[in-house]
Amino acid sequence: MQNTKKRIMNEAVKLFACRGYDGTSMEAIAARASIKAPSIYKHFKSKSDVFDAILREMERRDAENAAACGVPEETIEKNPESYSHADITELLDFCRMQFRFWTEDAFAVSFRKMLTAEQYRSEDTQKRYRQYLGDGPLFYTADILGSAEAALALYAPMHLLYSVYDHAEDKSVAENMFETHLAAWLSAWNKKIFGGRENEISVK
Repeated sequence: MQNTKKRIMNEAVKLFACRGYDGTSMEAIAARASIKAPSIYKHFKSKSDVFDAILREMERRDAENAAACGVPEETIEKNPESYSHADITELLDFCRMQFRFWTEDAFAVSFRKMLTAEQYRSEDTQKRYRQYLGDGPLFYTADILGSAEAALALYAPMHLLYSVYDHAEDKSVAENMFETHLAAWLSAWNKKIFGGRENEISVK
């Protein structure tokens, strides 16, 4: 049962990315998931139910990634204490994890492409785009660093490099550009934000 639900979600997010939410039917999702059309309703009530399940899965993965790197999992309003001990190593590790997540994880890549395309068709999807890829991660980073300027310098090139990665024939080019960006950002901002601890930081 769970494997079937997961397969439905995986195929649905791919279709949403290619055809858009409105251009995808439950029948098309069922066909891509290799099940009969009526059977999909044993797992999901509607297309919006599938979409909501995809969102819950992304929220779960997002929280897992944050926890794995030791950065705050909740907003600063919900848990200000977790933002009071910012660690540059954990933040950079989280940036690396997020870059790999949004460029290499098939589910996350389709989700990212879906939100990028659908943000102009739906106000709700625009909010989701901002939450996951726009000012959401930007403000989150600003809260960790205590500096909107430093957050913009860190996140804006990272966001651009998702697209660079998508279109690069040699993915290592984008990966190297990303590591170069992290090193340059650290050199420019480490002393201002963290008091200058370059010797303690591992930058590839």
